[in-house]
Amino acid sequence: MGKYILKRTLQMLFTIAVVSVLIFSVVRITPTDPITSITRGKPASEETIAALKKEYNLDQSMPVQYINWVSDMFHGDFGKSYQYRESVASIIAVRMMTTLQLMLQSAVLIVFIAIPFGMLSASKMNSLLDQTATVTSLVLVSSPSFFTGILLMLLFTMVWPVFPTFGTGTDFISNIRYLALPSIALAAVHMALIMRITRSNMVEQLSANYIQTATAKGLSRPEVVYKHALKNAAIPILTVTSLELSGLLGGSVMVEKVFSLNGIGSLLADSINKSDYPVIQSLTLLMVIIFLLCNLIVDILYAVLDPRIRLK
Repeated sequence: MGKYILKRTLQMLFTIAVVSVLIFSVVRITPTDPITSITRGKPASEETIAALKKEYNLDQSMPVQYINWVSDMFHGDFGKSYQYRESVASIIAVRMMTTLQLMLQSAVLIVFIAIPFGMLSASKMNSLLDQTATVTSLVLVSSPSFFTGILLMLLFTMVWPVFPTFGTGTDFISNIRYLALPSIALAAVHMALIMRITRSNMVEQLSANYIQTATAKGLSRPEVVYKHALKNAAIPILTVTSLELSGLLGGSVMVEKVFSLNGIGSLLADSINKSDYPVIQSLTLLMVIIFLLCNLIVDILYAVLDPRIRLK
């Protein structure tokens, strides 16, 4: 196990290195001039331009800029924002809590609603509950998160004004209410997909011969479903769930814009519009790292859930 974890960690680090080069290169080939972004389109003298290039290390070659960026990141310095003229790390730190709580509430909905409903739908296949869940998941999986968010805003603004439709609270507890609708909008499409995957795998397991044997031995239905069928269906469910959870950060971009949330998703959207290279690079790389870490954790959990799997 230790050898496998080391091997996968080294592969992950190599992937991060390659992706960091790609991110740095793609950001730099955009048509917007960094100086224009820094000065916000205002005319500047040659002396001012030279001073800005030196301040933001733009007077150096691309390879040197990349090396400096990577080197500074190891020391916790993600550069200086063109837009805010502040440290990127401090800007992200201020906005991170809103996005983390949004992702946490969405993850709770996904894990504690999608998977149980998928299992319940499979155990009561072809019932009214199963048909309702299937139709609902089909509608939700076809609706982008921003569209679901707009519908929720209209519903809870004009019809049932129970939850706030924009902004955030003053602390974690008050944020739960403010982030209720955004978390539902962010989680909806992921919940639908995971519920369908869970139902499909559970139906397959419940129709297997070993389930019929367990039932014939007199095991109760809950024991058959939760102890035997779920255990064998867990790996594909875990895989899809982990991928969907790791994608919440990327999906938060549009949801935060719709609900006017001051998180890192809206920060990324604003930075792309204003060509704020340091912020774009840092946030994009952060998303990649989170995605890769989720995959590493899932690969390790495979062996825990199914001892027949041998990690090499």
